[in-house]
Amino acid sequence: MKITDLLSEESIELNVEAKDKNDIIDKMTRLMLKTGRINNLEKYKKLVLKREEEGSTGVGEEIAIPHGKGECVTEPGLVAMVVPNGVAYDALDGKPVKLLFMIAAPNTSDNVHLDVLSRLSTMLMDSDFKNKLISAKSKEEFLKIIDETEKEKFKEEEKKGQGYEILGITACPTGIAHTYMAAEALENAGKEMGHLVKIETQGQSGVKNKLTKEEIKNAKAIIIAADIDIDLSRFKGKKVIKAKVSDGIHKSKELIEKALKSKDIPVYNGNGKDEEETESSDSIGSKIYRDLMNGVTHMLPFVVGGGILIAISFLLDDYSINPSNFGMNTPVAAFFKTIGGIAFDFMLCILSGYIAMSIADRPGLAVGFVGGAIARAGTTFDSLTNADATIVSSGFLGALIAGFIAGYLVILLRKVFSFLPKSLEGIKPILIYPVLGILLIGLIMLAINPFVGSINTALNNFLSSMQGANKIILGAILGGMMSVDLGGPVNKASYTFGTGMLAEGHYDIMAAVMAGGMVAPLAIALLATFFPKKLPKKERQSALLNYIMGFSFISEGAIPFASADPIRVILSCVIGSAVAGAMSMLFNCTLMAPHGGIFVLPVVGNAALYLLSIVVGSLVAMFILAALKKNVWDKGDEVKNAK
Repeated sequence: MKITDLLSEESIELNVEAKDKNDIIDKMTRLMLKTGRINNLEKYKKLVLKREEEGSTGVGEEIAIPHGKGECVTEPGLVAMVVPNGVAYDALDGKPVKLLFMIAAPNTSDNVHLDVLSRLSTMLMDSDFKNKLISAKSKEEFLKIIDETEKEKFKEEEKKGQGYEILGITACPTGIAHTYMAAEALENAGKEMGHLVKIETQGQSGVKNKLTKEEIKNAKAIIIAADIDIDLSRFKGKKVIKAKVSDGIHKSKELIEKALKSKDIPVYNGNGKDEEETESSDSIGSKIYRDLMNGVTHMLPFVVGGGILIAISFLLDDYSINPSNFGMNTPVAAFFKTIGGIAFDFMLCILSGYIAMSIADRPGLAVGFVGGAIARAGTTFDSLTNADATIVSSGFLGALIAGFIAGYLVILLRKVFSFLPKSLEGIKPILIYPVLGILLIGLIMLAINPFVGSINTALNNFLSSMQGANKIILGAILGGMMSVDLGGPVNKASYTFGTGMLAEGHYDIMAAVMAGGMVAPLAIALLATFFPKKLPKKERQSALLNYIMGFSFISEGAIPFASADPIRVILSCVIGSAVAGAMSMLFNCTLMAPHGGIFVLPVVGNAALYLLSIVVGSLVAMFILAALKKNVWDKGDEVKNAK
């Protein structure tokens, strides 16, 4: 309960004169009687005096808060008096009292007087607030001072009581940097705009800051800033805005404003996929990108875990025992390679399964998994009847195609069987979709596997045959792409290609991609170290944090600096990243893990030269950036130089 809910102009007296403590209590109890909150003056006065016997309510600093609780109080009440000349009150600090609030509380269990006491005590700790009340010229001014101060002191509490206005979910394909940057940007923008915002993050470490049912129920709108598929089943009946994760970082205020004011936000109907909303807000390209990234983000843990274990097996093995069986020659090496290989083999099934799930929700998962497995196996109609038939895996390309076909197959089945009565609705996802979906994806993949397998083989042969200048150019292109948009579609296209090539055994491509991705944040950190005047003082500290981001292969650390000066920063970093990627290819560096930065350096092929490639690329980017950017002088520096 707010103080101003209990206090009115009729319950306030200013410029009061009082002889002593009993006199002022008598005056205040009579004023309480006038407000109609008590039905017996004498009984209430006895309650107040009894409380004073237990210990003075003169809390010090010229303030007293006498109170009484009993049957004679009909409803909670509050009166206030100002004694400009002060009155002796046996206060704890021995000083006269000038400002008094008297509380009347009914004999109930809600302890409203304690709530009011708590609020009053908090507010009266501010000496400016107290002095303003004592100096108030009118009752209206007295109330206004209390109302404004109470709103300011307890605004967060009031908002929490009302619930979060905006809820959201952020997620990016790798679930490492953009996810958390977008969440922080949205929550900070909410604070600046005066709205309480809560964001759930769905990253590689799992779901953090999970939204509760009560929060969802009370929220005005939901913001989904994600580049992967998000389960919306919790938000049935709520307004849902879909945006890219980068919009959550760069357009956070616009998203919040739209969520609060726009009348055109579609309501999620809980039909598995909000098709109407998706069609209206997503282009075909962005829809394909999101579906693809949903597969990639779920595939990564298998590739990282399996790839590193396989790489460890090579470190622990003895090549001289049997070169053709390298990685399996010793028991320890065989253990690591077997476990890593099992994890690694899941990658294509996971990719296709979660692409299909992004398109068709859960019914698409099983169909996509089977499509990916068939693509990996390379099974054809010919191989079913001819034991001598050549089997060629469709690889990454086949699994990617299988995922999209599987997803849209389930969408088609959903429309074909939409005529069934609602009583049979439950049979669709557990019988019709998996049986017919798996049957159809099997027929399709067996039919297209020979063609996709041939394309995959041709691509692998082409990449394997690349030597010298061609190989270096490929490394430069892939490395440079990593800094074009720092986590955006171009960056992810390069990254996805590198990850896909791991399944085909082209470990040098992944090495070039990661080398290029580490350059941008490292270049920014180096610039802050060796050319500090090229950055404003307030940005230097955050720039130095890019050492951690860069060494961890988190390109997004350079985003704030690229946003502030896109042409110079992006141009410099693209050139530096291209140099790093090209050098990595030149030195035949290899990498079986699609993430990890310097933490996976022990399993990198030609690790010393790989590290040299990254350092040279970062220095190239730094020197170009230093040449392009002018010095930024702070006011303090100007004064210092003037002297």
